[in-house]
Amino acid sequence: MKEIIGIVGAGAMGSGIAQIAAEAGHEVVLYDAFPESLERSEKKFVKLMNRLKEKGKRTEEEVKGTFSRLKYAKNFSDLKDANLVIEAVIEDFDLKRDIFSQLEQTTAEDTILATNTSSLSVSGIAAVCERPERVMGLHFFNPAPLLPLVEVIPAIQSAEAHIETATRLMKSWKKVPVQAKDTPAFIVNRVARPFYGEALRIYEEGLADAATIDWAMTELGGFKMGPFTLMDFIGHDVNYKVTQSVFKAFYYDPRYKPSFAQKNLVDAGWLGRKTGRGFYDYSEGAKKPKPDTDRALGEMIVWRILVMLINEAADAYYWRVADRDAIDLAMTKGVNYPKGLLQWADEKGIDQCIATMDRLHSEYLEDRYRCSPLLRHMHRNNRNFYPQEDKT
Repeated sequence: MKEIIGIVGAGAMGSGIAQIAAEAGHEVVLYDAFPESLERSEKKFVKLMNRLKEKGKRTEEEVKGTFSRLKYAKNFSDLKDANLVIEAVIEDFDLKRDIFSQLEQTTAEDTILATNTSSLSVSGIAAVCERPERVMGLHFFNPAPLLPLVEVIPAIQSAEAHIETATRLMKSWKKVPVQAKDTPAFIVNRVARPFYGEALRIYEEGLADAATIDWAMTELGGFKMGPFTLMDFIGHDVNYKVTQSVFKAFYYDPRYKPSFAQKNLVDAGWLGRKTGRGFYDYSEGAKKPKPDTDRALGEMIVWRILVMLINEAADAYYWRVADRDAIDLAMTKGVNYPKGLLQWADEKGIDQCIATMDRLHSEYLEDRYRCSPLLRHMHRNNRNFYPQEDKT
């Protein structure tokens, strides 16, 4: 008999996780404190599954089976029989702690409790429970049914057996689990900050406009989406809040400093696609600005952002946030980067990474551009992240 999966929060993420679990054959209980959220989630799910059936990606029997296994619950007590509960509400530390206090009172003693937080302390959330050893982080990526990565984050209190159980379960859901240390933003949301932050810095300095930076990163860098298009897609309220959270969590390290340009968009209510205006105008008939396609400028933009990403990935490895393979896998499977950043460092040359970071630091005299100690250590010892034998 398959485990019963409970989900708290019927937003895009919670609904996506519920779909994954139901299609994997589990009985799923999706709870939300707001009935309108459940109704909205159910309508979207029915529409999605019918569209998949029409396209031939699901059979009539598969769709019926999935519908039969998914229960929309208005009462918290309906989660009582779940073997695993995944909380997927907004990034509010106090709210999450309140939910875990309730979950501990509602579920069985051996129920695994997981938070889908993208940046908050899992150990801090676990601390409200009398049995914190059953609490962990399971961070999915949006859209959860499509993106394979799941960051598995043990709290310092987590029982190893529960981590192993959850990891096996994620693999059975055809996900790619990678384990990360319980540090702010874990792997992806930490390592990816320069994709937004350095692009915004280049924009604020007036070196290039949003369209040119997006063109450079997609056409020359090989990324699926440029940083400004991606921020507009995510929503500036969400992206800016995560940046603020990471900045505060890292004791105001200038590497993660938020952007006034993005703050102005949030203050104006220009949140991106969902409001019709962000860095770009999405109103009907609006013309998309043309980029400056000067190749030399584009290559400068790509390298400056890329070297900051590489430096961040090296630092995550240096501080044992995750191992080498987990870091590169996280960035390719979680945010669709063209290749792993540590692999990219080898290809570009670690000496070139160091030289660029030192040049930026010398130019700006900001700690934002400090070079990772690991890059210097590897260069001194004439080492690459991937020795030749690892590539064969």
